[in-house]
Amino acid sequence: MTETVSGSVTRGGKRKGLKMKRIFTKPGVHPYDEITWERRDVVMTNWRDGSINFEQRGVEFPEFWSVNAANIVTTKYFRGAVGTPQREWSLKQLVDRVVGMYTRTAVENGYFASDEDVEIFDHELKHALVHQIFAFNSPVWFNVGTQSPQQVSACFILAVDDTMESILDWYKEEGVIFKGGSGSGVNLSRIRSSKELLSSGGTASGPVSFMRGADASAGTIKSGGATRRAAKMVVLDVDHPDIEEFIETKAREEDKVRALRDAGFDMDLGGKDIVSVQYQNANNSVRVSDEFMRAVDKGEQFGLRARLTGEVIEQVDAKDLFRKMAKAAWECADPGVQYDDTINDWHTSPETGRITASNPCSEYLHLDNSSCNLASINLMKFLRDDNSFDVASFVKLTELIITAMDVSITFADFPTEKIGETTRAYRQLGIGYANLGALLMATGHAYDSDGGRAVAGAITSLMTGVSYRRSAELAAVVGPYEGYARNADAHKRVMRKHAGANDGLRTLGTMDGKIHAEASKQWSECLKLGEKNGYRNAQASLLAPTGTIGLMMDCDTTGIEPDLALVKFKKLVGGGSMQIVNQTIPRALKQLGYQQESIEAIVEYIGEHGHVVDAPGLKREHYEVFDCAMGERAIAPMGHVRMMAAAQPFLSGAISKTVNLPESATIEDIEQVYMEGWRLGLKALAVYRDNCKVGQPLSAGNGAKKDETKAAAEPEVKVIEVNRPTRRRMPNSRPSVTTRFTVGGAKGYMTASSYPDDGLGEVFLKMSKQGSTLAGVMDAFSVAMSIGLQYGVPLETYVSKFVNMRFEPAGMTDDPDVRMATSVMDYIFRRLALDHLPYDERAALGIFSAAERTAQQRGEDPAVDKEALAQSAPIEAKAVQPAAPEPVREVKELTLESHQRFTADAPLCMTCGTKMRPAGSCYVCEGCGSTSGCS
Repeated sequence: MTETVSGSVTRGGKRKGLKMKRIFTKPGVHPYDEITWERRDVVMTNWRDGSINFEQRGVEFPEFWSVNAANIVTTKYFRGAVGTPQREWSLKQLVDRVVGMYTRTAVENGYFASDEDVEIFDHELKHALVHQIFAFNSPVWFNVGTQSPQQVSACFILAVDDTMESILDWYKEEGVIFKGGSGSGVNLSRIRSSKELLSSGGTASGPVSFMRGADASAGTIKSGGATRRAAKMVVLDVDHPDIEEFIETKAREEDKVRALRDAGFDMDLGGKDIVSVQYQNANNSVRVSDEFMRAVDKGEQFGLRARLTGEVIEQVDAKDLFRKMAKAAWECADPGVQYDDTINDWHTSPETGRITASNPCSEYLHLDNSSCNLASINLMKFLRDDNSFDVASFVKLTELIITAMDVSITFADFPTEKIGETTRAYRQLGIGYANLGALLMATGHAYDSDGGRAVAGAITSLMTGVSYRRSAELAAVVGPYEGYARNADAHKRVMRKHAGANDGLRTLGTMDGKIHAEASKQWSECLKLGEKNGYRNAQASLLAPTGTIGLMMDCDTTGIEPDLALVKFKKLVGGGSMQIVNQTIPRALKQLGYQQESIEAIVEYIGEHGHVVDAPGLKREHYEVFDCAMGERAIAPMGHVRMMAAAQPFLSGAISKTVNLPESATIEDIEQVYMEGWRLGLKALAVYRDNCKVGQPLSAGNGAKKDETKAAAEPEVKVIEVNRPTRRRMPNSRPSVTTRFTVGGAKGYMTASSYPDDGLGEVFLKMSKQGSTLAGVMDAFSVAMSIGLQYGVPLETYVSKFVNMRFEPAGMTDDPDVRMATSVMDYIFRRLALDHLPYDERAALGIFSAAERTAQQRGEDPAVDKEALAQSAPIEAKAVQPAAPEPVREVKELTLESHQRFTADAPLCMTCGTKMRPAGSCYVCEGCGSTSGCS
């Protein structure tokens, strides 16, 4: 695509700069002119009450953009007040605003050899963006070309020293970053432990105590931003004397959540009492050394060291400390691990300082007080119709993106001067990709297979090799990064390590073989040019979660993740959605050699069942190609670890990815994942055990515990007389309400009858045809429950036992008060509680109506909200003639997880109510693009 033209810059003469070649565009034709554009209306409704919370009509997008992608860009990235002439209304305006700044800056700083090269850069960048071939990270779309500071980075690393001034600066700097919607990370290991003395003679507070203040600050700023959590990472070295306290902080807080909920406090997400729980605004990671991991492996002692002197002040059993890390992660998903020696062995700038921390999702790892701007490539755009990979275009596009990303550092603004100085001096970039999972499935590769890992490794190696080769070309034109001279030997050593890893990559097929062959050429050229010119960028690549921008590019999968499920939902123009089988599945089946008739039958089966097990005509050896992150055939935890290991040697940074484990996983399973991550050369690793953060069934409460304690202390025998219960039968004529519901695509009816004077006395459920096994089970359950109610079993006892019960079908419901249910029983008893229990009793169980949740978010007390109380009070009994039809509650049907045969353990979006999906260690909403953390 390019070549470097030597020579000084002269007026009217030849410039020293890059000579560009076209990839996708044609001379004399603007890229917008080759697209069919259409006008659409974007109307977003509030999931709580159906009111409109965003409306912009007549927006303009290419016809091939999905409704979802257009909605997200319109609501998230268009600038200007809605309803004013200044408001952007076309994707052209957005892309022109961003690319215009990049192009002007490149010209002003002499990046290109001629005006023709400038035009090619401008046109190719616009073509790639409007065709969803790649996307910059969110801050670029928010800020570039506006009157706001030109903030382009999503990832920041801060530094904290062992002084009060530095700690207070940390609070301030984090606040500024959070206010801008970005995230940061910090290592607190320089702060003296609570086991060390101050110069005044007193004992130090320790880093964990200062985490409380930072957590409270982050929570306050998050509240100011309404729904977005403050994304942050806190790291502590494994040899810090307070490491055990750090490991257990969040696990202890999870115990507090359960205890407070059992005591009747409102501990739901967004609840008024959840703010009393500490350390919830950060991801925690332990920075482990090779010395520690070897001690764990051998069962040896390990020394904890004083922060100022470095002397060992305490010896601990390494295996015991490692188990405490795994146990805490098993309980609450924190802490993760970062492998310190591996990270710094691949560090290009060690003469400047060690890498001590990361951004919130652990993919950006570099110097303290630095930042990184990201961009991600949509890999599916390079898959040709014959299922070959367009290597040449991928190489050219990577060159283009690296050039543009480097230009952005030249004009960018930063939240602090220290971050600005470091980033301009080292020019860290973070190119990555999305849609790997879809690419592997479409080409017939199982995600957890040698072939799948070979493809992933080859693509990653090619991407990073091209990026650093391009960086060396840029160094010849606009100079290497300022810190290169003092780090030249180390930087070139790391380049040789990457090239050596590429030499060791073993390919298995034609596709990965061709990609790897090109990667070898690129690394050879990279080493040669780097030796001559140096490098423009201290860092080039990483793998980010690609949450919102993945949706912007209509990607099926994010980052390095596999597909989440085989069945998805597609938004339709004019509202509503339809369930579709992933479009990669027919392509994969064709690649595997199936005929059209068989493909249609298999796709129809998947659409009905949500998985491929026993699909007609599908060979069992092909099942693995369609394995997903969740569902009937979920990829094993070590499958995720092995995929990360395949890509890691070819990345400057690390990988944002959470290794998901089933609820049945053990502490030993997590120990194995952490140990294998170290052995396989990963830089960072996080785990999440399904349902580990969900509230447990309610206990007897504090009073019961006190009674048990007293009984244990005074083992006296007491005779308690128990009156025999009597049954209070229902009258022949009684008021009742029938509710029609849908849970995870399964429809049913519930008839709840009450005594005329008050109180629920009978419940009947219907979910299948009469005579079926399910119908019989439901009838038997209904009779058993109804008899129990009539014998005086309180409804709240049933509710406490059956809410949170987890089995299929599960997922989204059509009830605005209960948007998500973990099972049919979970839905039924939540609905009964809302209809028949008073507010105080429901609050103790954590069950609230939509109106009550809305009141809580506004800071109001639902207990005194008359409208909320009216909607949540027990349904007033109305007499119904026995032969008359019963009233039926009608609710709009919306089943976003229908037929998927799993319940993703992810939160509901606080903006639109859609179930979010995992994106690295964060979550992203497919409905509106909101994220739970990183951009």
